[in-house]
Amino acid sequence: MEGSEAARLLGERSLEPPARFRTYRRRWFLLAVVCLLNCSNAMLWLTFAPVADKTAAYFHISLEMVNWLSMVYLLISIPFGLVATWVLDSVGLRSAVLLSAWLNMVGSITRLFSVLKFLSLGSQNYWYLFIGQCFCALAQPLIIFSPTKLAALWFPDHQRATANMIASMSNPLGILIANLLSPALVPEGKHIPLMLGISAVPAVTACALATLGIHEKVPPTPPSASATNSNSQPFFTGLKMLLRNKPYIILAVCFGGGIGMFTCFSALLEQILCEKGYSNDFAGLNGALFTVCGLLGAFLLGMYVDRTRKFIESTKICFCLSALASIMFAVTSRFRHQAIMLAITSSLFGFFGFAIYPIAMELAVECSYPVGEGTSTGLIFVASQIEGVILMILLQALTVRVSEDPFSTCALDQDGALDWTTPVLVQAGLCSGMACFYVIFFHTDYKRLHAETVSADLAKAEDAVTAHVPES
Repeated sequence: MEGSEAARLLGERSLEPPARFRTYRRRWFLLAVVCLLNCSNAMLWLTFAPVADKTAAYFHISLEMVNWLSMVYLLISIPFGLVATWVLDSVGLRSAVLLSAWLNMVGSITRLFSVLKFLSLGSQNYWYLFIGQCFCALAQPLIIFSPTKLAALWFPDHQRATANMIASMSNPLGILIANLLSPALVPEGKHIPLMLGISAVPAVTACALATLGIHEKVPPTPPSASATNSNSQPFFTGLKMLLRNKPYIILAVCFGGGIGMFTCFSALLEQILCEKGYSNDFAGLNGALFTVCGLLGAFLLGMYVDRTRKFIESTKICFCLSALASIMFAVTSRFRHQAIMLAITSSLFGFFGFAIYPIAMELAVECSYPVGEGTSTGLIFVASQIEGVILMILLQALTVRVSEDPFSTCALDQDGALDWTTPVLVQAGLCSGMACFYVIFFHTDYKRLHAETVSADLAKAEDAVTAHVPES
C-alpha cells in the first residue's frame, strides 16, 4: 500500500523529471525552417505597403484598397488565431508548421495570377491579390505562435530565450526585406509583376523544406523538465486559466497594443512620410532602419535575459524607451527636411520596441505556466490583431485630405495627399499610456522557472538517497 501511495503522489507532481535530458542537432534545422517561414510570411504581408501609391496606380484601385491587402492579415488572424492555438497545442508543432507552409505558398502563387495575361480578370485582378493575401493571412498565426513552442520542445532552458528571439525576429527581418526590396524592384508601376514573382520564391522554398525535412512531432527525449509537460493542459482548460490570470491579461492588453502599433507603423510609414515630401526610397530606408535596429535590440536583450532571467525589468525599461521614441517620431515626421532625425527616431523606436517582442512572449509563458505555449502566446497575438485593426481604422479616420500640396511625393495627386499629424500624435499618446499602465500594474512570478528549479532539486534529492541506499 505504501508503495502504491508513493507512486500516486509522484504522479501528481507538476514536473516529473525523466532519467535524462537530451538535445538534438536537428533542432537547428527546425529553427531555420520556422525562421524562413516567418520571414517569407512577413514579406508577403507588407509587399505592397512601401509602394502603396504605385500599386494603386497599376491596378487602378484606391489607396484604401491597397491598405486592405495589409489589414486583411489582422482581420483573418483574429478568428483563426484561436484555431491556430488549438492546432499547435493539441495536434502538434509539425502539423502547424506544415499547414502554415502550404497556406503561405498557395497564397504567394495566387497573387501571381493578377499579372498573368491568360488569367486576367481585367479591372478585377485586384481580387487575385486579395485572395492570395487571405491564404497568407491564414498561415500567419500558425507561424507566429510556433517559436515559443519550438523553443520549449526542442531547446534546453538556457537556450530558450535565444531560440525564441531568433525565430520571432525573422518576422521583422521579412518586414525589413519588404521595405528594401519593394521600392528597389518597383521604381515604376510596370515592375510590380517582378516584385510578385521574387516575393513568392522564399515561400515556395520554405514549403519544400518543411514538407521534406520535418518528420517528428516532438523530440524522442525532452531537452528540459518543462518540455515533458508542454502539452499537459487541454486547450479550453488553458484558455479559462488565462482569462482568470490578471498579470497575463495586463501583458496581453499592453503588449498586444504594442504589436498593433508596430503593425500600423510598418504598414502606413510610406503614406505618413510622402505627404511631407519624403520619397518611397527614404520611407523604405526608415522601415529598414526600424527593423535592423530592432533585430539588434532583440538579439542583445535576448542574450542578456538568457543569462539574468530579468524578464520583467527588461520589458518595462524597453517599453518606456520605445514610447519616448514614438513621441520623437510623431513630432519629427511633421516637418520637412528632417531626414537625419527621422532616421534616428525610427532606429530608436525599432531598437527598443522590437527588443520587447521575444522577451514578452517568453514572459507570457512564464506567467501562465502550465498552460500550453501555443495558447499563451496565441491569445496575445489575437489581442494584438484586434487592437491593430481598431488602431489602423482609427488612424486612417483621423487623417485630413490636403489637395494640391506642391511638396507631396504621393503618387495619387488626383486625390490629394493625406495629413497624418493627428494620427501619429494619437499613436504616440496611446503608446505612452500603455507603457505607463504596464510599468505600474504588471507583476508576476516566473512559474515555469520555479517549477524547473523544484524539479531539479527533487531529482538531486532522489539521486542522493539512491546513492546512500546499500545494495541488497
